[in-house]
Amino acid sequence: MAQGYAGNTEPQSIIPSCIAVKEYSKVGTREVRRLGTGLDDLNFFIGDEAIALEGKNDFSVKWPIRHGIIEDWDLMQRYMEQLIFKLLRAEPEDHYFLLTEPPLNTPENREYLAEIMFETFNIPGLYIAVQAVLALSASWCSNRTGSRSLTGTVIDSGDGVTHVIPVVDGYVIGSCIKHIPIAGRDITSFIQHLLRERENNIPPELSMEVAKQIKERLVSNIFRQPST
Repeated sequence: MAQGYAGNTEPQSIIPSCIAVKEYSKVGTREVRRLGTGLDDLNFFIGDEAIALEGKNDFSVKWPIRHGIIEDWDLMQRYMEQLIFKLLRAEPEDHYFLLTEPPLNTPENREYLAEIMFETFNIPGLYIAVQAVLALSASWCSNRTGSRSLTGTVIDSGDGVTHVIPVVDGYVIGSCIKHIPIAGRDITSFIQHLLRERENNIPPELSMEVAKQIKERLVSNIFRQPST
């Protein structure tokens, strides 16, 4: 997940949309489990810190977003809490927020997200935009022809899902969207599988992080500017 401030040319940070929480329900007496449940809201980590803690000190890594859709709202709220206060170091009451959503997001999910932002974080204003439309807008910065059109086809491949989205004059053609449940996380898992088969000297608890670094450093896409 990428986050940053308006006006910057690139995101302030990009981290995995995962959270590490304690599995108190599996250890200790009933009193310890009950106390641990109350401490859950304070004892958690997100992003790369969460991945590094997987399997250590009773931490378990959870992914609140699956194939681009939020499935665990409690974990997502805690994830966003750390995102805003720790990474962005922002007071949400002082900032307007622009959030993105997948093209097939449901109205119920959009409404619940707005409820969290307004009632939990007390933000003054919110705009939720479809990722494909924002991608076309961002392409203006690198468009050599100077035309600024919001018509095109966007291939949006994130961490959990890939969409092919046609956009006409800023409006998404919903009936023509193609959805593929394969994306960056699957590439990481595939590289991790290859490492386990071919490299015996990588500790199992580090294989996911090593696979992620290989993907980010060595995997690339080929973009060719149209000839003039």
